[in-house]
Amino acid sequence: MSRRIQPLGSLVANQIAAGEVVERPASLVKELVENSLDAGARRIVVTTELGGLKRLRVVDDGDGIHPDDLPLAVAPHATSKIRTADDLLGVGTLGFRGEALASIAAVARLRITSRSAETGTAHAIEVAGGEQTALEPAAHPRGTTVEVADLFFNTPARRKFLKTERTEQNHVDLVVRRAALGRFDVAFELAQDGRDGVVLPAGRVEERLGRILSADFVARSVALDESRGDMRLHGWVGLPTLSRSQTDQQYFFVNGRVVRDKLVAHAVRQAYHDVMFHGRQPVFVLYLSLPPDRVDVNVHPTKHEVRFRDARAVHDFVFGTLNRVLRGVRPASPSADALAGAAAAGGAAGGWGVGPAPQRRLDWGTAAGAGGSSVTALLAEASASIPAPAGASAPTAAVAEDGFPPLGYALAQLHGVYILAQNRDGLVVVDMHAAHERITYERLKAQRGGQSVPRQRLLVPQVVSVSETEAELAETLTDELAEFGLVVDRSGPGSITVREVPALLANADVGGLARDVLADCAEHGGSRRLAERQETLLATMACHGSVRAHRALSIAEMNALLRDMERTDNAGQCNHGRPTFVVQTMADLDAVFLRGQ
Repeated sequence: MSRRIQPLGSLVANQIAAGEVVERPASLVKELVENSLDAGARRIVVTTELGGLKRLRVVDDGDGIHPDDLPLAVAPHATSKIRTADDLLGVGTLGFRGEALASIAAVARLRITSRSAETGTAHAIEVAGGEQTALEPAAHPRGTTVEVADLFFNTPARRKFLKTERTEQNHVDLVVRRAALGRFDVAFELAQDGRDGVVLPAGRVEERLGRILSADFVARSVALDESRGDMRLHGWVGLPTLSRSQTDQQYFFVNGRVVRDKLVAHAVRQAYHDVMFHGRQPVFVLYLSLPPDRVDVNVHPTKHEVRFRDARAVHDFVFGTLNRVLRGVRPASPSADALAGAAAAGGAAGGWGVGPAPQRRLDWGTAAGAGGSSVTALLAEASASIPAPAGASAPTAAVAEDGFPPLGYALAQLHGVYILAQNRDGLVVVDMHAAHERITYERLKAQRGGQSVPRQRLLVPQVVSVSETEAELAETLTDELAEFGLVVDRSGPGSITVREVPALLANADVGGLARDVLADCAEHGGSRRLAERQETLLATMACHGSVRAHRALSIAEMNALLRDMERTDNAGQCNHGRPTFVVQTMADLDAVFLRGQ
């Protein structure tokens, strides 16, 4: 006999809802902190006992809750933030579902004490397992305190899924830090088991970034602030050399709400893809603002996910902005300030986020997409100049007031691998192959962008031995390879003849170049995939066209390479994401030799 359908009791329904909203103590902290921010709090204090497993408390100085509304605050689907279904199309607050407090009250002992701006006295209400106590007067300043004790006391099966005290506390820490990055104008404090913990005063942007991410991020990041139509993207992105093995320092906010979004993650990966070392992850804190009706935040009870009405426009805006910012970074003195002016922006714009931050100006000339002409025989051979687009002037490297360009002037060559130079700050060490590889790669990309890579015919065509599969592939992709500047014919079952190569690579190892290009083609598949992966192919070609280690360079040739680096996009990293140069300041060297001690 089948069982009859019956309505669930309110407690069971709330416990089911709690399964989506309340996963662990950190989930509670997130919901309560968001409520505090929505209430206009300027200071939020979070305290926990045993990682929040025994007790947690969130105190704020916000607008408070009217005593008549306290019973409703713990009722399911009751909220002050929306009224009608149309309001869901333009949610401007962090919370709006009216589920959090009721869900918490269903699986823990909850006490709320609050004094609103409209009343002179505070009141408190308690709920345990869905059972409310009567409203009672209490002593409390303006604002709200929410205490949660014995989480999952009435659902022991759920409690078994919680981790250790230390793990749960780490999750609470992360929630508070995320919230603190979203609102620089609000002070946050976090304490555990009576011990002082994180204290983040309001308005100190640089200090907060250093505490939550690292001092390295403050020193090695680029501020950005760009708008397109009604969208604005601002924040900070770490330089490609500041990378991590995990995505644990990637913070993205949409209208003040921290989110995880696959579309945005893809846009960021694309922007970093040819400047980041393989397997590494970028570090960033970014804020996207757009009209609330262009983003749907009602996707999941945890509100970690959103949907954009025009996802392609958002993707292109994020990618385009980051791509321009990263390409605009040129070799510069380490004394350049990554957060210039950011601290002054401290307050929240429009009630949330950070204010405008001027982009760090590291470009040393006009980035016109064209390489400067070489001044030595070496660079003339391996990196023939590309004419600048019509109306654009050739980029020139800037010189500081004291006469030093950013990378200084060459002193010597070390073991035929590194260039040693002196700039105004100290010693510059350049990996000459990696640096020239980036220069050649950017020039090939600029040529490829013009749809026609200049080619040079070999005086004597070179026959190259390859596998039969590679020979067949070369025959199939003859036209596509010619577009990249490589003209080949199949001359036998296991051989090809190379007749022309890109002009930039006229002195490259022709046999090695042909074999590696065919290997890339085999990996990428057909001609369409080859077009999609053209930058990988160009990077392979650039590697062969770059000056090799153990080649002796004159001082003039080394200086020419330094000047080309200062004119080249992404010159701080080679095509594989490895750094091309490092700087040891005089202070660093003095410390090594104990000078002044």
